[in-house]
Amino acid sequence: MKKIIVFLHLFLLMSCTGKDMKPTDFKDQKPRLIIENYLSGNVKAWGILQNRSGKVIRQFSADLNGKWDGKQLILDEKFNWNDGEIQTRQWKINKIDEHNYRGTAHDVVGEAKGYSYGSTFKFEYVLLVPFKGREIKITFDDWIFMQDEKIAINRATMSKFGFRVGELTVVFQKS
Repeated sequence: MKKIIVFLHLFLLMSCTGKDMKPTDFKDQKPRLIIENYLSGNVKAWGILQNRSGKVIRQFSADLNGKWDGKQLILDEKFNWNDGEIQTRQWKINKIDEHNYRGTAHDVVGEAKGYSYGSTFKFEYVLLVPFKGREIKITFDDWIFMQDEKIAINRATMSKFGFRVGELTVVFQKS
């Protein structure tokens, strides 16, 4: 019986973590992160990938190059993983209004949804991730926090069937 109670408490704690945070919580925070401005041009990034227990399992550096045409951001990403893998992605991100965005990429299932308020940009999407010779669907809950005009920090929680399977931490530096 004790094991069941402990499991239920842990489940409730895990299901509440981060869920109470909303993009609008940051509406008055400065500096303002306008994602299409920040990601236009060259941006360098460095990051770590952690498994569900918090162990760092991979690291990477990345080069991002964005072009904004007034309606759509085309963002080319090149990831250089520490195990030698090179991964590329091209995002097409459309600005719907001041706070809402929609995006697509070749390995994104359906459409990503973005929300911009104050110093924060939240991006939600399902990514096809290579795993043991096949692709699995992983849900990303991505938060970018602007620090100043050059630096932003990204925290992404990855989940499968509602359970956290990993986290990604990235630091961006605009040229």
